[in-house]
Amino acid sequence: MLLNDFFKITSIENAEKHIASIELNPKHPIFNGHFPGNPVVPGVCLTQMVKEVVEHITQKKLWMVTGDNLKFTAILNPGIQPNVILTVGIKNKENGDLQADATVTAEGTSFFSFKGSFKELK
Repeated sequence: MLLNDFFKITSIENAEKHIASIELNPKHPIFNGHFPGNPVVPGVCLTQMVKEVVEHITQKKLWMVTGDNLKFTAILNPGIQPNVILTVGIKNKENGDLQADATVTAEGTSFFSFKGSFKELK
């Protein structure tokens, strides 16, 4: 779990899509190896961040079923860009899964986009 350690949610606006303001922790130990002196947020951490924000919004414990389309479009350095916006649309599928469509952006730059589905853990 990365929430409240690697990143924290500073606010969430609920509209057609949920808009979460995220503060990254540039001093997190993961950056000692990824990469010393030039930290880069790992793609797996961006993916996990989407999952945890969807869990926070839905108040459900989830596991990722599919990652249909993940695009890493720019390098996210938490020392330069510690605050990002995670925008996510969540839809219920007929089979009970949740479909999520998310982007991570800051100041006009898109860093990551995600399309996938989650299933509630029971």
